[in-house]
Amino acid sequence: MKFPMGQVLRTAGVSRLLTGAEATALLDRHAKGDWGDADLVANTMALRDGGDLLSVYEVRGLAVWIITEANRSATTVLFPEER
Repeated sequence: MKFPMGQVLRTAGVSRLLTGAEATALLDRHAKGDWGDADLVANTMALRDGGDLLSVYEVRGLAVWIITEANRSATTVLFPEER
């Protein structure tokens, strides 16, 4: 793990449409710094400076975001439209 993820949360939409194994696999990627389709430069700067971390993945044709708060207190798995 490259950073503390804090409390891990899943939105109702994610809980309804993704399996637990799918969400866990994405969280593992996020924790290792595999940001998927997100901006590598922005996340590198956020790791250094303490900003939000964003990963963007696609699962079964659905865009899935994982956001770790700047203070590293929480990480949320959500669909972009749930933001």
